[in-house]
Amino acid sequence: MKRPLLYKCLSLAALMLLLLIPISMIDGVIEDRQQTHRQVLQEIAQSSTYRQKISGPVLVLPYSKKILQWKVEAQTNARVQEEVWQPGVHYVLPEKFDLSASLSTEVRARGIYEALLYHADALLTGHFDVPRHYGLDGDTDTLRFAEPYIALAIEDIRGIENALKININGTDIAMAPSTRVSKLGEGVHAVLPKLAINKQSRIDFSLALLLQGTDSLSVTPVGRETRVKLTSDWPHPSFMGNQLPANRTIAADGFTATWNTSYFSSNIVESFDRCMVGECGLFSAKAFGVSLIDPVDRYVKSDRAIKYALLFIALTFASFVLFEVLKRLVVHPVQYALVGLSLAFFYLLLVSLSEHISFGLSYFVSATACISLIGFYLSYVLGSIHRALGFTAGLSILYGFLYGLLSAEDYALLMGAILLFSVLGLFMVLTRHIDWYAVSSANQR
Repeated sequence: MKRPLLYKCLSLAALMLLLLIPISMIDGVIEDRQQTHRQVLQEIAQSSTYRQKISGPVLVLPYSKKILQWKVEAQTNARVQEEVWQPGVHYVLPEKFDLSASLSTEVRARGIYEALLYHADALLTGHFDVPRHYGLDGDTDTLRFAEPYIALAIEDIRGIENALKININGTDIAMAPSTRVSKLGEGVHAVLPKLAINKQSRIDFSLALLLQGTDSLSVTPVGRETRVKLTSDWPHPSFMGNQLPANRTIAADGFTATWNTSYFSSNIVESFDRCMVGECGLFSAKAFGVSLIDPVDRYVKSDRAIKYALLFIALTFASFVLFEVLKRLVVHPVQYALVGLSLAFFYLLLVSLSEHISFGLSYFVSATACISLIGFYLSYVLGSIHRALGFTAGLSILYGFLYGLLSAEDYALLMGAILLFSVLGLFMVLTRHIDWYAVSSANQR
């Protein structure tokens, strides 16, 4: 047979393509388990609470205004003027709004799947400035004012864990379900005593809120000046919204983040007014907050690991070719295939074990089992225990480097590039003196 080395390489390439079949099947298993995990998270959120969003508080001032209108009497067909009281609602946003919340996390499990919940201990403070006559044109003869109330929108009111009482100018007022403002959505409200309408008044408020949620907490900056401070024991925050924190500190034991906005930067009044007439997209987009994520969970790590499966198989096959060339050994394609399948089954072991024990321990057990099996087999294939030990040592280094890749968040691409470059460099160094034409000729004879 002419050019046996070429045909050997082509047969190995075909074998690697065939090994893509079990690798793809294992990858499909990982995707199915990941999808099941998402469904369980949704079910846990459905039975407890979803992600939370706080919008408000908003001061709602209902009124009626007397207008004169003409009508035609049916009997006399004469035009007469009558008084009609036309209802209306005026909204006032806080001049200053502060929210500080401490988020403590909790893991809930359903079967082998886990979901992250949080309990937010929040304090909302600030004040409203109410203009004379609510800022409406007219006098007391043409205006009638109903009881004002404060509305606070909460995305999922099932997460409220305390009896809400808002402190208004030193007086506690119990809050009731419903915002009574359809555009704000779900939430609570508190009816206030009637205000002095002939002069400007100030309403100071304070509200302690215990809130449970999953995944994320966001806040709409409703104040002309808004300050939001969030702290948590979760070390992996993902800040979201159209504004990033002005200050943030992230450590292994949690994070602290602070946002500061003003009327000029948020344009919240115009967005809110548009929302009250039906265009709430811009108002909703003003919200910002944090999502509590696991950036490298077991399924993400397993999915990331299997993307390197073909690389591991290629490096293993290249090492076998080196043994054949340098030590003049002959490795049968069936032996290549068995070792390749062993490398593929590592990923199935990894994802199945990680569902029951920690990912680090499952990785160690899976890698040890795979390396031990291949080492035992190669001691016979390569005809030497020392050669098998050398090969398994190199494989152990590769698995160790892969674990570093899976655990890294920001440096995974850099580490992967360094690994590939290092392996290529090592292969070139080991084969720098080989005359490949002479090897082909020797194999051909």
